[in-house]
Amino acid sequence: MYAFLWRRLPGNLAVKLVGMLLLLGLAGLFLWYGLFPWLEPRVALDEVTVG
Repeated sequence: MYAFLWRRLPGNLAVKLVGMLLLLGLAGLFLWYGLFPWLEPRVALDEVTVG
């Protein structure tokens, strides 16, 4: 997937690096502030049963 994105980004090496870092940062922000808070109440991570 990263190779696909790398080939599709315009510009030279420096522009591609900045673009890739920006895309990775945006994906991380979406996961941290969007998906994980939405998913947390739906997944029981704290309920542990020891028999």
